[in-house]
Amino acid sequence: MNTHHNAPARPPETHLSAGEVTNLSAMGEQLLADARSTGSANSGSSGRAARTVVALPGLRVTLIALAKGSELAEHEAPDAATLTCLTGRVTLRATDRAWPLGQGDIVAVPDERHSLTAETDAAVLLTVRLA
Repeated sequence: MNTHHNAPARPPETHLSAGEVTNLSAMGEQLLADARSTGSANSGSSGRAARTVVALPGLRVTLIALAKGSELAEHEAPDAATLTCLTGRVTLRATDRAWPLGQGDIVAVPDERHSLTAETDAAVLLTVRLA
């Protein structure tokens, strides 16, 4: 078990088990590099990359990297979720509201359709309670 604060990021095909530690900053940088490469003008891709970090019964934690200007289009809200901005700036939008988030900001995701836009290159942590 690796418990060091600066533990390397996990390989993409694995999730943390109970008691394991990973470095979200390092993983976020790797995902941002992927997001930037998929968001280039020639790639025709989304400008985003994601990795599920924790998958436990009733809980899912996903690290999402977004290149500047990319977005997660409007979608349904999960039952209960939070969004934490780890780096950069993003804006969470619902029907008639917007929540700008910067590094260290957290918001409970509203129980309505919403979208997420990267104002700068950004990494966010989505935590969802599964029904």
